[in-house]
Amino acid sequence: QVQVAESGGGLVQAGGSLRLSCAASGSILGFSHMGWYRQAPGKQRELVATIRSGGSTNYADSAKGRFTISRGNAENMVYLQMNSLKPEDTAVYYCNAYFPFSGEYWGQGTQVTVSS
Repeated sequence: QVQVAESGGGLVQAGGSLRLSCAASGSILGFSHMGWYRQAPGKQRELVATIRSGGSTNYADSAKGRFTISRGNAENMVYLQMNSLKPEDTAVYYCNAYFPFSGEYWGQGTQVTVSS
């Protein structure tokens, strides 16, 4: 059973930084792709950034130039470094992981709140 767990959310002032971590455990295979999504109150869940097993990345326009997704040294771990945070970045951030032959998994989410 694959489990996905996020950590690193919190309260930060506008212009500050946070680093989110995501660890996927329980798979004997490496991930195909992992990513971060976010959902603000009253809004749909949206893509923030993804990374493929080969290292290629993709970012939402709102994240380009401010956020960086990267792989950890440990297997099936990714990070999201968020700089120059804005109040509109306030949301619950979810980690998503996709594994070959196993499918797609979501974490429980971690709250990020950016105060003005």
